[in-house]
Amino acid sequence: MSDRVEEALARAGESAAFVTVTAERARREGPGPLVAWKDLFDVAGTRSTNGSFTRRDAPVATQDAPIVANLAAAGAVCVGKTNQSEFAFSGLGLNPHFGNPVNPLAPDRIPGGSSSGSAVAVADGIVDLAVGTDTSGSVRVPAAFCGLVGYKASIHRYDRTGMLPLAPSLDTIGVFARDVADAVRADAWLRGAPATLPETATLPETATLPETATLPETAAFRCVVPTGELVDDCEPSVRAAFEDALSTLDGITIEHRTLSALVEAQDLMDDHGTLAVAEAYQRYGHLLDEPTDVDPLVLRRLADFDAAGEPVVRAARAGLRARLVEELAGAVLLCPTVRDPAPPVAPLLADLDAMAVANRRALRTTALLSYFGLPGVALPHGTLPGGLRASVLLSTPPGDDDRLLAVATEIWPLLR
Repeated sequence: MSDRVEEALARAGESAAFVTVTAERARREGPGPLVAWKDLFDVAGTRSTNGSFTRRDAPVATQDAPIVANLAAAGAVCVGKTNQSEFAFSGLGLNPHFGNPVNPLAPDRIPGGSSSGSAVAVADGIVDLAVGTDTSGSVRVPAAFCGLVGYKASIHRYDRTGMLPLAPSLDTIGVFARDVADAVRADAWLRGAPATLPETATLPETATLPETATLPETAAFRCVVPTGELVDDCEPSVRAAFEDALSTLDGITIEHRTLSALVEAQDLMDDHGTLAVAEAYQRYGHLLDEPTDVDPLVLRRLADFDAAGEPVVRAARAGLRARLVEELAGAVLLCPTVRDPAPPVAPLLADLDAMAVANRRALRTTALLSYFGLPGVALPHGTLPGGLRASVLLSTPPGDDDRLLAVATEIWPLLR
C-alpha cells in the first residue's frame, strides 16, 4: 500500500473535514487519485449523515451510488465521506454537530458551504479531488473561499441516484480540484465516459484511461460581464481583483452590458423568496414544529418560506431562462463568484442574525445563477487581504457543460 494513501487516511482521521474515513476500502483500491465524497452520497458500507444528528440511525448503504461506482471503476481511491452544512442548507459551511472544517487559507475564516468538508479536503492536500453538491452555490462558494477550481455541472449531467436531495429542481453535482484539467478528467469519470487527459493534468495516470481529448474547440468565444449588482455590489477588494482578472484576459472579447433576465429574476426572488427554500421546506419544514437538535441557521432559513411566493417564482423560471439564453447570444457569463472575502467564523457563531446576513451574501450571486440552471466553473486568481484568494465564475446555458469546461481550460492559464 502506498505511503500516500496511508498519509491521507491519517490526516483525514484528524481533520474536521471528514465525518467517515474509509480506510479498508482505500487500502484495497489504491494506488490512484484520492477522492472524498460529501456525506450525502451512498458509499457502500457507510451511513450518510447529511451533516445531521437526525440521521444517526439512517441505514448503511449496501452499494455505491452510480457516480461513486464510476469513479471507482476509473481507478479512484475513496478516502472517506466529508463534513457539510446540515442538510446541505447553508452557504457558510459550518456544522454545530460534527465541527467546522477549517479553511486552510485562513483558519479564522469560514470555508464556505454547504460542501465545506469536500473543499477543505482538497485545499488542505488530503485528497486530489472531492465531490459535492451545489443547489444555490454549495460547490462554487467553498471553491471561492478555499482557493480552488469548483465545477458545478448541469442538473442532468450525472446520475443523481444514491444522493440525498435538498431541492430536486436545483440540486446538482460538482467537483473540487486544484487544476481545471483535473476537473475535466473527474467530469469524464463521473459520467462513466473515457477520461480526457489534457497535457496539464496533474493526477496520477491509470492504465485504463485512453489518452483522448473530448472537449470542443474554443477558437472564438465571447464573455459578457453583467452590469449591475453582480459586480457593483462586491466588496472593494473583490471588485478590484475581478478588474485585475479581466485585464489578464488578452485577446478575449469581453462585453459589459445589462442582462435584463438576471435583474428581473433577482427582483422576483427578493420579493417572493427562492425555490431552494421552498423545496427545502417541503422536505424539512416539519422540523420547525419538533424539538430536534437542528442547526439554528437551518431553522431560520426554513422559517423564511413564502408559500404564496413560490408559484410566482416557479412560473417565471422557464421564460426568464429562455430570455437569458437569448441575451447571452452564445457568450459566456463572467462575474465574481462571491461578493465578499470569506468572513471570520467567531462573530458569526456569536450572532445568528449576522450569520443569516452572511449566508445571504455568500449565496446571492450563485443562487441567482442556479435559478437559471446554469453550470459554472469557479476559478481562483490573485490574492485578497488575509491570505485569501479571489475567484471568477464562468457560466453557460444549461447543458452547455462541454463548452464551459473548454473555455475554463483556455482561460485558466491566463488567470494563474
